[in-house]
Amino acid sequence: MTTKRSFITVDHITCRLQDRLMFQNSSWRIHSDEHWAILGPNGSGKSTFVRSLWGGVPLRSGKILFHFFDSKTEAHSLSQRDAIGYVSFEIHQRLMEHEEMQEDLRAFANKTDEVTTAQDVIFSGILANRTLTPEDEARCEEIADLLSIRPLLQKNITSLSTGEMRKTLIARALIKAPKLLILDEPFDGLDEITRRSLSGSINHLMTGSVRVILVVHRLEEIVPNITHVLFIKEGQLFMQGPKEYLLTSENISQLYGCQIQLERDNGRYLVSFGKDGSEPMATTPVAEEKDQNMPEILIEMRDTTVQYHGLVVLDHLNWVMRRGENWAILGPNGSGKSTILRLVLGDNLQGYANQVILFGRQKGTGETLWEIKKRIGAVSSELQVQYRKKMSAYDVIASGFYDSIGLYQYPTLEEKKIVDQWIQLLCIEDIASQPFHRLSYGQKRMILLARAMVKSPVLLIVDEPCHGLDIPNRKRVLDILERIGHTKTNLLYVTNHKEEILNCVTHVMRLQRGKALTQGRKEEVLGCEGRKRKGG
Repeated sequence: MTTKRSFITVDHITCRLQDRLMFQNSSWRIHSDEHWAILGPNGSGKSTFVRSLWGGVPLRSGKILFHFFDSKTEAHSLSQRDAIGYVSFEIHQRLMEHEEMQEDLRAFANKTDEVTTAQDVIFSGILANRTLTPEDEARCEEIADLLSIRPLLQKNITSLSTGEMRKTLIARALIKAPKLLILDEPFDGLDEITRRSLSGSINHLMTGSVRVILVVHRLEEIVPNITHVLFIKEGQLFMQGPKEYLLTSENISQLYGCQIQLERDNGRYLVSFGKDGSEPMATTPVAEEKDQNMPEILIEMRDTTVQYHGLVVLDHLNWVMRRGENWAILGPNGSGKSTILRLVLGDNLQGYANQVILFGRQKGTGETLWEIKKRIGAVSSELQVQYRKKMSAYDVIASGFYDSIGLYQYPTLEEKKIVDQWIQLLCIEDIASQPFHRLSYGQKRMILLARAMVKSPVLLIVDEPCHGLDIPNRKRVLDILERIGHTKTNLLYVTNHKEEILNCVTHVMRLQRGKALTQGRKEEVLGCEGRKRKGG
């Protein structure tokens, strides 16, 4: 019998995350012919665990052994950070923070024509203390072709969609030819075609020399060449083993603490919910519309065009959203979905150069940004990137009353009562008192939904609201949005997952390269696809 060669050994480790000890006395082993997926509830410690592998989280005790170096010389010349590629939302966030600072410096130095391109980001992943070589440039092009991002290489990163940036960061991790590639939720923000393409690319990578650890919340994102699965729950390694033995309805239900049915269809995992005996949720705390003079038309865009450096992002869009309508905007990455949302929110100055009419007033005719935002709630990755202040999750929710990034006045007793109602409805009592910056990506998303809804907005903008959410929280958020869609709050909903189109959505717009291909009632645009969301 052939003995399997070890790749990484996690030997009785305990991690320290701020003032918490996690994974106490935990052990795990990857063999050289294995690729692992890691699953677990929001806040269970998945990202903390994989960060400990490359030194991003300190060890209190124990050790991690890397057996993948080909020689002692290579082991001495490469650090574990150099030998491991890592992609996560936090890296995306830090990159955009740095770019904001660079843009301020360029403006001060009158160098506004300088930009950071996707290619610049990719090359920044190369090992330090050496210059670029022709081999590096050839490898960059090879990786760009593998991930289908060659047309993005010379683009300003501020013009890239979330999905395009995710693929750019994966290319950045691959440029240094790592031994191990850790992908923490790589599919979030990607459209269906891009997800399939990236899934195929990741699956193909596994046939080569690089080993892959894939952290996911959606079981359908576990690519075929994954061989083993690790479950993490409440800061501990919960279960581990071969994929076909671990991925069962019973094990998944134990992991997430609710009854989940798991089925396989042509190698793809499908999830449905059983009856868990829980009580129905209380009535959604959405107040009656305060402004009785709200016009019939909430949003109107007339021949609206947005372009950057000659690149047209939105092309002569004509669109009207009326009271009582809930719209879903669909389209591939880079089609203009997020641009429409930024125009509505006032985060894109080109809205003032177009005929964009919000709540009966055209942009630039005297209304302030705060007059617009007091009627709008928003949940998006962009807002999550902006919210970097160190404050409690409770105060983040309360800041929704004032549309501020930060809390500069204390909420009234009535406002605190509404905050408490949303905390209870979303079942986030256990994280509401914690520091917001310490929460997981998915936990932050739940907090931001509560923040958006405390003021009972006329319009709720939700851009991929299920990003980073585990299976039970995804169902909870979709159920709550479904109920919000039947109140006085109108929904403007963006998703890359057709199965998450809400039943309350009345109208759909399909975008392609900045143009509205079709728009109208959901049944007319989607046809047979407009069937009810399962479990909705």
